[in-house]
Amino acid sequence: MNLIYLALGVILLVGAVIDLLWTTLWVEGGAGPLTSRLMVWTWRLLQQISAQNSRLLSLSGPLTFVLGLSVWLLLLWIGWTLVFAGAENILIDTLNRGPVSWTDRIYFAGYTFFTLGIGDFAPREGIWQLITILATGSGLLFVTLSVTYTLSVLDAVTQKRAFAANVSGFGTHSEEIVRTAWNGEKFQGLDVPLNTFVTQLTVLTENHKAYPVLHYFHSAQADRSPAVEIVALDEALTLIRFGVSEKHRPNEIVVRTARKSIENYLETLHESFVDPADSPPPPLDLCLLREADIPTVSDEEFETSLDEMKKRRRLLLGLVESDVRQWPTQRTE
Repeated sequence: MNLIYLALGVILLVGAVIDLLWTTLWVEGGAGPLTSRLMVWTWRLLQQISAQNSRLLSLSGPLTFVLGLSVWLLLLWIGWTLVFAGAENILIDTLNRGPVSWTDRIYFAGYTFFTLGIGDFAPREGIWQLITILATGSGLLFVTLSVTYTLSVLDAVTQKRAFAANVSGFGTHSEEIVRTAWNGEKFQGLDVPLNTFVTQLTVLTENHKAYPVLHYFHSAQADRSPAVEIVALDEALTLIRFGVSEKHRPNEIVVRTARKSIENYLETLHESFVDPADSPPPPLDLCLLREADIPTVSDEEFETSLDEMKKRRRLLLGLVESDVRQWPTQRTE
């Protein structure tokens, strides 16, 4: 009995299973310790070699995801190989080809783990038969959870991009969204899209909690980036809520609900992915709203409101920077 091989194999198996279950099943727990570090290292490496090339950064999500699955697979395979190497003469060569080698142990652990059941090697009677069943069971667990997790993540990525596309349909800048919703006399037809955005953003927030790898799915197109569109939407809501004169504002409840949903999203990403920027982004300006004949509050009143939102806007800037994007500045044409 080689206790070193056996102990090391058990440690690798326990670590891999904990990280696998933590990442795929614990909705509130985020990613497992190993997966979290792997995602951060992969993202930082791509940032360094991409020179902020969005197309190259768009590989970060798939690459991080595949690497995570590969690490789980290798740890489980190596772990079972070491477990079966922990005792002498536990494998029987049914074809009588000679002594069992390390290659044979790797081969046996592999086809047992992947439930192939080839049968040219077999465990001796006793506890090693039960251990072989456990190895097969861990393979079934890995395959089942991996397939389910993959489909769920792909669905979440689709929903994430759909949200960004819907918001960009209203505009890619805050003042553009506000001016689009203004019909010359009042804000019309804003309630329905805002309610839709709230629903989508609530789902997106829960998806980020359940599938932390979603943070690293970077869109090659800026107008399909949820980070940029969330900033544009929040800044537009800030203009409406604090920049437009009170009697011309749309439904207060709808605006507050939309801002709260964005706040929940920011809090979720702040826990594991986004840090506030060191300084706030460029201040909003009411001039473009006035050019569209939208009644506004005084500059002093609006600046006071912005001062109270410095922390929120710094976190918004941190969100944009974490996605390697530029702050969606207001257009002046």
